Amino acid sequence: MPPKKIVITGGPGTGKTSVVNSLMSKGFTCFEEIIRSLTSAAKDKENHTEYRSNPLVFVQDPHDFNTRLLQGRMEQYHRANIHEAPVVFYDRGIPDVLAYMNYFGQAYTSYFEQACKELRYDEVILLPPWKEIYRADAERFETFEEAVAIHGHLEKTYLQLGYGPVVVPKGSIQERTEYIIEALKLYT
Repeated sequence: MPPKKIVITGGPGTGKTSVVNSLMSKGFTCFEEIIRSLTSAAKDKENHTEYRSNPLVFVQDPHDFNTRLLQGRMEQYHRANIHEAPVVFYDRGIPDVLAYMNYFGQAYTSYFEQACKELRYDEVILLPPWKEIYRADAERFETFEEAVAIHGHLEKTYLQLGYGPVVVPKGSIQERTEYIIEALKLYT
């Protein structure tokens, strides 16, 4: 039987990766975010001053970049089926690609929409924007205001796809992790 697939999403800097790392430390199988490696590689190839507000500025072909990102997330989705774990978590999901493309005003083919409709998650965990913990870094390009706008696109995309996200309240990493475990009735 395939594992229960749970995506953790939210705008940049909401604590997703910290929560995923906490879940891993508790023994849960988690797939890490893959976009940082793609944007880092693309940034190394180009030299743009605009990268702070749009990581795709330094990508010569944004559609190709997003296709590779989508394919990477689809591979993660399918790789979960070889795990014997009853539950797997993903740091961002397939619909995140669509949401970001909407945010950046990029056109996409039906391939993107079809992937979102066919490869479904069992649960969606949504971490809302939280200014006090938001930090920009070498791979996080957005301002807090941009992160809030992206969060809105993420929430809208998941809702349009028929998901009912579980919204995680603010708290320590441990409190947020425990909230997810309790809300999904996942006892370790």
